[in-house]
Amino acid sequence: MNQALSDKLKTLPNSPGVYFHKDKNGEVIYVGKAAVLKNRVRQYFNNSPKDNKTTKLVQNIAMTDWIETDSEIDALFLENEMIKRYKPKFNILLRDDKNNSYVRINFKDEWPTVTLTRVPLDDGAEYIGPFYGSAPVKKALRYLRRSFPYLTKSSERDSALLRQLHLTPADDSKSYKADLHNLARYLRGERIKIQRELEHEMKAASRNLDFERATELRNKLTSLNELRRQIIFGRDEFMDISKDKALFGAQQLFGLDNPPRRIEGYDISHQGGQDVVGSMVVFTNGVADKREYRKFKISHNKNDDFAAMAEVMTRRFSPRHISWGMPDLIVVDGGAPQINAVCDKVLDLPIIGMAKDNDEIIVSKTNSHISLSKIEELATSESHNIAIVDHGEFYSINLHVGAQHSAGHSFTFLGSAEINPYTDLLKLLQRLRDESHRFAITYHQSLKRKRQTSGELDNIPGVGPITKRKLLRHFGSVTKIKTADENELAKVVGTKLAHIIHESLVL
Repeated sequence: MNQALSDKLKTLPNSPGVYFHKDKNGEVIYVGKAAVLKNRVRQYFNNSPKDNKTTKLVQNIAMTDWIETDSEIDALFLENEMIKRYKPKFNILLRDDKNNSYVRINFKDEWPTVTLTRVPLDDGAEYIGPFYGSAPVKKALRYLRRSFPYLTKSSERDSALLRQLHLTPADDSKSYKADLHNLARYLRGERIKIQRELEHEMKAASRNLDFERATELRNKLTSLNELRRQIIFGRDEFMDISKDKALFGAQQLFGLDNPPRRIEGYDISHQGGQDVVGSMVVFTNGVADKREYRKFKISHNKNDDFAAMAEVMTRRFSPRHISWGMPDLIVVDGGAPQINAVCDKVLDLPIIGMAKDNDEIIVSKTNSHISLSKIEELATSESHNIAIVDHGEFYSINLHVGAQHSAGHSFTFLGSAEINPYTDLLKLLQRLRDESHRFAITYHQSLKRKRQTSGELDNIPGVGPITKRKLLRHFGSVTKIKTADENELAKVVGTKLAHIIHESLVL
C-alpha cells in the first residue's frame, strides 16, 4: 500500500456508500457497495486469507475513492449504475454472471407482475438491472412493496390477506401502473426526486381537501423514509474470516494453516439402493454458497454408501473439475469408515466426519490429513465441556457434553451444555452436515418421482414424451391423471387416447 492510499483510508466514513478501487493510471478497476465504508474497504488490506482473484485485485489498487449514501439501499442502486458506467474489469473477474439479477415488469399487461430473472428476453417487458447479487435485491423489493404495492403473480389479486396488509394494488389498473413506474424509477436510483414529487402531491391533495389521497401519500413517504434504516445487504458482504469464531476454531482444533475459507460437505442418499445420489455443498467464509453446490447421480444402484461416497470423491477431484477450486476442509456425513473409504481420493486434503446420531466429530489418526496436536492436548486435559475419546484408529470429539441430540439431523439438543471455545464451530458443522443431507434427499426424491412417473406413463401405448409433459403440466401429478375421467383427459389428448390412458391407469 502506498502512502497516499494509506492516508486516504484514514478518512473513511462510518456510513453506507459505494467505493471505487483505482489502479496506478487512475482507471476504476472495481466498484463495490458497503454498509459501513470504513469497515468494508479496510478489509481488502488486512491479513485475512483471500482467494487468488481478490489478491490480484489488491495488488493493483493504487487509490480508493468513495461516495457516501443515505442508506444501504441507495448504495445498492448506485453500485449498479456505477458498474454499468465504468465496466470495471475486476467486477467481471470476481463476480459470477449467473448471480446477476434483473427486475422484470411488463407494462403492456393489464395487471403487470414484478419478478426477478437472470436472463432478460426480447419480449417487450422492461428489465431493470443488472443487480450484482439477488439476495439484497429481493430484500429491497420486499420493503419497497410497502410503498408501491405490486403483484408477483396474477393470482395475488384475489388474496384478501395481502389486500389487508396493503401489499397488493387497489382495483385500478391505471393507478397501479403509475405506482409501478415510480417503483422502476426508484430502482434506478431516483429516490430523492420521487420523494419530493410525492411530498408535493400530498400537500396539493391536502389543500384540495382530498384527505384520503393525502393520507395514502403520507403513508408512502413514511415507508420510504423507514426504508433508509433497513439493513439490506450487510450479511452478504465480504467477511473478515480471521475474526470468525467458528472458522478460527476449525483452524485451531484441526491444526490448519489458515481459517478454512472453503468448506465442502458430502452426503449420500438412496432408498434400499435405488436412485443413489451424492451431494456436495459449499460454505464460503462460513456461509452457504449455493452457486457452488453440486449433485452426483451414482452409476450403480446398490446399498453401499462407502462405494457411493468413493465414486463422488473420485469424480469431484478429477482433473476436469479443477476449476471448482480446492476445499480447505472436507466434512463427510458419517464416521471413520466413511473417511477411510475416501481418504485416497481427496488429494491429502483435511477431512473429518460428522456422526449422525449425536453430532460427534470424527477424526482419523492416519487418514484425516490434519495435525492432531490440539486434539491430543485436549484429550489429556481436564476440560469439563469437551470430551475426546481415543478409539485407537480415530478420535471422537464431543463439543456438547451434557446435552443429547433430540433427533437425527436436528439442531435441537436435550439437556444443558456449557459453552466452550468450539461451540460456534459445532453450530457451523451442524449447518453444513444438515445442508448436505437436505440437498442429497431433495435430489434423491426428484429422481424417485421421475422414475415412478416415467414407469407408469411410458408403458401406455401412444403416450410419448410430449404427451406425457402435456398431461403432467395440465393435471400436476400421475395421481390426478389416474383420478381424472375420460372427458377430462380428452380435453388434453383427444377422445381415443383418453380412453387408452384411462383404461391403463384405472385405479
